[in-house]
Amino acid sequence: MKLVVNGVEQEIAANTLAAALLRLDYGEARVATALNGEFVPARQRGETPLRDGDRIEIVAPRQGG
Repeated sequence: MKLVVNGVEQEIAANTLAAALLRLDYGEARVATALNGEFVPARQRGETPLRDGDRIEIVAPRQGG
């Protein structure tokens, strides 16, 4: 299905947000996620279905100052 990930359209075979993160190599990474502008907690990603055209934002924490 076509999804927009951090502003870039991609073809990803995934039915849930958790599956999409695995496909995008974020497996066990500590990241924050939003689906169509709504924050999705890590514990809900496996239950969050995706639809063609959904927009996913993935934010990883950075160190430094």
